[in-house]
Amino acid sequence: MKYAGRLAAVTLAGVLSLAACGGGDAGTEAEPGATTAASEGAETAPAALSGEIKIDGSSTVAPLTQAAAEIFGEEQPTVKIAVGTSGTGGGFEKFCAGETDVSDASRPIKDEEKANCAAKSINFSELTVAVDALTVVVPKENTWATCLTVDQLKKAWEPAAEGKVMSWKDIDGKFPDEPLKLYGPGTDSGTFDYFTGEVNGEEGASRKDYSPSENDNDIVNGVAGAKGGLGYFGFTYFEENMDKLNAVQIDSGSGCVTPSVETAQNGTYTPLSRPLFIYPSTAAVKRPEVAAFLDFYVANINSIAKDAKFIPLNAEQEAKLKSDLTALKAS
Repeated sequence: MKYAGRLAAVTLAGVLSLAACGGGDAGTEAEPGATTAASEGAETAPAALSGEIKIDGSSTVAPLTQAAAEIFGEEQPTVKIAVGTSGTGGGFEKFCAGETDVSDASRPIKDEEKANCAAKSINFSELTVAVDALTVVVPKENTWATCLTVDQLKKAWEPAAEGKVMSWKDIDGKFPDEPLKLYGPGTDSGTFDYFTGEVNGEEGASRKDYSPSENDNDIVNGVAGAKGGLGYFGFTYFEENMDKLNAVQIDSGSGCVTPSVETAQNGTYTPLSRPLFIYPSTAAVKRPEVAAFLDFYVANINSIAKDAKFIPLNAEQEAKLKSDLTALKAS
């Protein structure tokens, strides 16, 4: 995916200039004799940076971070940013081993992961960068599952369903006797942890006879290719595949609610709306290229989120994100 040119170049230049100077007020005047894009119609040339930034983790958050990296790279082509997708759990393993600078995550870091980081003297901060409506999907051929209750989802996905709930009719007698084909994230995924916790009542508790993948495109193709398919992943991947899939409305007790930007932001899409995170290490932020990238990411977070088809933060969440980054850089 390419996002270059969608954000004003002067924004990136200004952020990088601040980072190179160790931060400061965004309203700081330009030095005497300097020109700006706003006044002269030309881009401000930021100080050149170099180095490599290693990022890994959630496949749900990766497209957002990748979008930020691609736009940032237009002005800083000698800063190499690698964005991996080994899942939230796999990402934290690498992060707490000191192998990466930033970890993408679709759930908060667990206590045991914090302990692993502490054992390696890896200090970090949690930054909320977007909101997600974890989306349950079926193929276009499915005309019966327009809305599912949380209890129906549990009946399909709980450990007790393994080898027993094998047809849509087993979920609800009014559904057809169509073989149930389940696709979902692997056990290293934060999306898996979140879904199982909210739907099955215990994080990580799930039937094992489903087709797992850390690649959300595999889940898309699996569900789309089976009339009885059922799966789940982040809202972004649904938006990219609306021609192949239908989003299922979720009823948690107050009626059927469609996953959307509005319902995720206002909290009515329960229990599957959730925050998305990045975890930068304190040591990495001391490097100018990492500080500049994070400054850019945070300063333009909602523009990047919209371009990458993520659900942006509300005003209060955005203000907290900027405050949290400032505190991290000062630590």
